[in-house]
Amino acid sequence: MRVQRALARAGIGSRRAAEGLIRQGRVRVNGAVVTIGAQADPDTDVITIDGKRVGGVRPVWIALHKPVGYVVTRRDPERRPTVFSLVPDVPGLTYVGRLDVMTSGLLLLTNDGTGANHLTHPRYAVERQYRVLVHGKPTDQIRRLLDQPVTIDGRRVALTGYTARGGTKAGTTDLTLTLAEGRYRIVRRLCEQLGLKVERLTRLSHGPVRLGRLPVGKWRYLSKAELGAIGTVTST
Repeated sequence: MRVQRALARAGIGSRRAAEGLIRQGRVRVNGAVVTIGAQADPDTDVITIDGKRVGGVRPVWIALHKPVGYVVTRRDPERRPTVFSLVPDVPGLTYVGRLDVMTSGLLLLTNDGTGANHLTHPRYAVERQYRVLVHGKPTDQIRRLLDQPVTIDGRRVALTGYTARGGTKAGTTDLTLTLAEGRYRIVRRLCEQLGLKVERLTRLSHGPVRLGRLPVGKWRYLSKAELGAIGTVTST
């Protein structure tokens, strides 16, 4: 990763502040003065500021039950509430896969950039599961549509499994969709492609982590078992 990002993750300050230190020639990696854009691995390289070593960052993983109405960003020009107001202020914390403002459910956040990349990059095909309440077509017809490949933007949607049953509200269908991809708004776009209107959308899981009974708006640190499972995913 870039040195300024490694410094920000280590709690030195913002990336802009870290860039200022680099421009002043105060930052070295393995003894050599670095410039803006230089790369470093904080786990193996020795990064110093004015000769003092910058400590490594302890990976932090958080599961949040994102409420509807919250945006997945640190600052919103429209001044809507952001998910970062609901979780601890951890240096370098970032989200793992965005959810749109009207979607609720499991949102992972971490300061582990490598782990976040493995859980979101298309090449790793990490599964996410969603529960969707829709209307617009009979349940039997929806099943037939989901049994066929669906293509969006010239690429087949990586739908790996689903269940469909009539919703408690007349004319609705309760779907559980499992996708091995995370294109932004892909579930809503899939439903739109099938002629369905989404009434409610919740992410139930991301990789090995499940939402479970976590209340809306609350967060928790991942368990050792979950961290071990993520380690298995990110080591592939």
